[in-house]
Amino acid sequence: MVRLNRIYTRTGDGGQTSLGNGERRPKFDPRIEAIGTVDELNSVIGLARLAAEGAMDESLARIQNELFDLGADLATPETGEPLPYERLAILPSQVERLEAEIDAMNERLEPLKSFVLPAGSALATHLHLARTVARRAERQMVELAAREGETVSTAALTYVNRLSDHLFVAARIANDEGRADVLWVPGKSR
Repeated sequence: MVRLNRIYTRTGDGGQTSLGNGERRPKFDPRIEAIGTVDELNSVIGLARLAAEGAMDESLARIQNELFDLGADLATPETGEPLPYERLAILPSQVERLEAEIDAMNERLEPLKSFVLPAGSALATHLHLARTVARRAERQMVELAAREGETVSTAALTYVNRLSDHLFVAARIANDEGRADVLWVPGKSR
C-alpha cells in the first residue's frame, strides 16, 4: 500500500529522482522521460473520461490504473537483484484484455476507406490525443530498451503498443461507431 505523508521531499531539488529500487537518476534520463510520458498519457485519459460514460468510462478507468502499473514497471527495471518487495510488472493478460476489447469494438465498425483525422466528438478527440501520447511513450520505451544496460519488458512494450490501437478504435466508437469520423481527403485544400 502506498502511503504519502508529505508531497514534497526536497530530494529532487538537485535535478535527480529515485527509481523504485532506490537508484538515483537525472530527471532528463530516458527512463524518467518514459515514466513522465506514461503519467501524461494517464492525465489525458482522465480528461477523456470527462466525456465518457458506461462501459467506455469503466474501460478507461481500468486503463488509468494499468498505466500506474506500467509506470511502476518502468520505475523498477529488472536487474536480477532481489528487492524487498514484489516487483510490479505489466502482465501478458493485461495485453490480452486490451486485444479482446479492441476486437469487440472493431466488430461494431465499418472498415476504413481513408485515414481518420483526430476530430469529431469531444470524447473521440481526447482519445485521439491520448493515442498520440501513447505512441510517444512507446517510442521512448523502445529507445530506452535499445540502450545498453537498460531493460524494458516485452509485455510493457506490447501493452503500450496495443493501448494506442485501443485508443484509436475507442475514438471511432466515440464518433457514433465510426459514422461521425472525420476522414482525411487527400489534396482537398489544394
